Amino acid sequence: MKICNVTKNYGNFKLNVNKFETKTGEIHGLIGSNGCGKTTAMKIMAGLIKPDSGTIDYEGLSPRDITMITRKPYMLRDTVVNNLIYPLKLRNIKPDRAMIDHHLDIAGLQDCRSLNALGLSSGQQQRLALVRSMIFSPKLILVDEAFSNMDVESLAFFEGYILDNFQHKQITWLIISHQLSIIKRMCSYVYFMHEGTVRYEGLTVDLLDNPQDDVLKKYLRYN
Repeated sequence: MKICNVTKNYGNFKLNVNKFETKTGEIHGLIGSNGCGKTTAMKIMAGLIKPDSGTIDYEGLSPRDITMITRKPYMLRDTVVNNLIYPLKLRNIKPDRAMIDHHLDIAGLQDCRSLNALGLSSGQQQRLALVRSMIFSPKLILVDEAFSNMDVESLAFFEGYILDNFQHKQITWLIISHQLSIIKRMCSYVYFMHEGTVRYEGLTVDLLDNPQDDVLKKYLRYN
């Protein structure tokens, strides 16, 4: 995915991303202070909001290939199973029992399959959201602060699941997180946003362990 000269105005805030490019099949991190434009940029990438100007080249991907996981995942007022297969229904893909059981087993939700998804714990809902995002074999997954306030067990599941799929499938990930330890462990490349722009980018080991930008140094010092 390549972004060129994308802008979006919200009152006094202006997003202005001159250049942003992800590498297919890699895990990328997007960091920056609250209000710097990370979520706005990600929603534009996901096609949830339209930019005021600029272009996005999805390099052959369609909206059917893209999904987004948020801090508080949406849950239908329905069973766990129906929540899980919802993306398949949207894409006119008929689920089979083996596919459903496989994803429920991964998330540890086999015994919850008939329960209302709204009654799950927050960690269970996040695990359900993750396997739901994977059930239709997406090519680009955007993760917006989904690790926040997650219990240790669910966090370990998330990291392990993403890294395992990264090794076996050609999926591009873009992860927003204030938890820099997660970014270090998972991402090979990081973008740093400040006041609506991508101020700095580079390999994770260089950007986080040997920052060359004063604003980035200040951000890392307080996170």
